[in-house]
Amino acid sequence: MSHIRHTPEAPTRTQLLAAGQRVDAHRHDDHQIVYAGSGVLAVTTDAGTWFAPGTRALWVPAGTVHAHRAYGHLALHLVGLPADDNPLGLDAPTVLAVSPLLRELILAHTRTPEDTSPERARLLAVLRDQLRASPQQPMRLPTPTDPRLAAVCALVHADPADQRTLAALGAATGTGERTLSRLFRRELGMTFPQWRTQSRLYHALRLLADGTAVTTVAHRCGWSSASAFIDVFRRSFGCTPGAHLRQVRDETSGPSSP
Repeated sequence: MSHIRHTPEAPTRTQLLAAGQRVDAHRHDDHQIVYAGSGVLAVTTDAGTWFAPGTRALWVPAGTVHAHRAYGHLALHLVGLPADDNPLGLDAPTVLAVSPLLRELILAHTRTPEDTSPERARLLAVLRDQLRASPQQPMRLPTPTDPRLAAVCALVHADPADQRTLAALGAATGTGERTLSRLFRRELGMTFPQWRTQSRLYHALRLLADGTAVTTVAHRCGWSSASAFIDVFRRSFGCTPGAHLRQVRDETSGPSSP
């Protein structure tokens, strides 16, 4: 990433982003919690892309160079924490589950960032406790560096509905199946089917953020049926794609976040 902006203090605030809007590469000396109250958020580093709908938040450790992109109209809630305050003990970007209580705590804390009252300090203490209890979620698309692996990943990204096996994709790019299988495990830490599912979910969230119908999303992203897509989506995000789509529509048409 070039032209990296350095903002020593990670801000605590609410920021509205239009569909497709980006926040260019930057870094903070503080940790930051990034939560999309509406829309879908993608955070990209040199190591990959982490993505989160409204049921997930992202932990960005101090010093991490990262960029944001909004899919759908996005209400971005940012919580900065000093570098010596790491309630999660994490040194890499991580997607976290957001319970209804943690969601309300984040919204309340980012609503009045100028407030320095004891009440708000106690609210932050509870927020930190809830963060510790938040399950980590594997919502990440690692960035391949090996050119053979990158070529196969590019084909899948270009057409999520592509049903070719790893052997067929390897034949199209000139690399054997066994070599690619080893590369997926060694470099990306997952199997090819696992990575392809992550890629399809990423594309599905982007389409849902644009208001695309669930059945159409399932078809475009390579699932054999809408029911198969719904099952994978529910297991990954804790809600059905229909419920997620209704939330996107409601929050897009409703009042703006403060």
